[in-house]
Amino acid sequence: MKSLLVGLMVFIFEKIFIFANLKKFSLEKRKVRARCAIELSTLKRGDLLEVPRTLFVHFGIYLGNNKVAHLMPDILPAISDDECLIGKVVTNKRLILGVLAKVASIRVDTVQDFAYGGSIMVNHMDKSFKTKPLSNEEVAQRAEKLVGATSYSLLWDNCEHFVTYCRYGFPMSFQTDKFCEIVKKIIRDQRSVVISAALGLALTLCVGVGPFTTLPSFLFTFTLWMAS
Repeated sequence: MKSLLVGLMVFIFEKIFIFANLKKFSLEKRKVRARCAIELSTLKRGDLLEVPRTLFVHFGIYLGNNKVAHLMPDILPAISDDECLIGKVVTNKRLILGVLAKVASIRVDTVQDFAYGGSIMVNHMDKSFKTKPLSNEEVAQRAEKLVGATSYSLLWDNCEHFVTYCRYGFPMSFQTDKFCEIVKKIIRDQRSVVISAALGLALTLCVGVGPFTTLPSFLFTFTLWMAS
């Protein structure tokens, strides 16, 4: 029962992750767009690129010759075998559905398709790491070896994990860390217990008493109470 509850909570947290960071990443998007556009001639093979896309910051590794390797959620490979269609730039709708379905691949696209109309920052993450990045050639080779279908999790295995593994030798995501801090604050706030209890009561009154309504509501409220 404990593992089931934990799995349910992780599932819920993953689904609200996109919306919880909307304001933060919208502000970040405006900041990045205010910067000057990056000239392709200044990019070096192995550079870590980041660009705002949809509601989060997207990351990739520059491979040279106007190509970028990046971990991209995409629903299309799950419903089609048309390689030409899949190879086209991933639209926002395909991306969001891929996030929800946990279908992704590490693919190689042009810098323009990777940027998707946004402005790019280069190696901006270097200042956040105490360790020095690997050599640019090793970074690029790591990215190239991983190209293809891959597992995906919005919280634990996303595009940021991919680029940090390639450039710094270990996967991590600052976006995930910040989200987890938000979740901790929500759980520790006793008002969350009251709200969850009220929602559970309302659901029970509307649907009726039953193991699929009352029990999950009670367990979720109890967990918040014990963690607060």
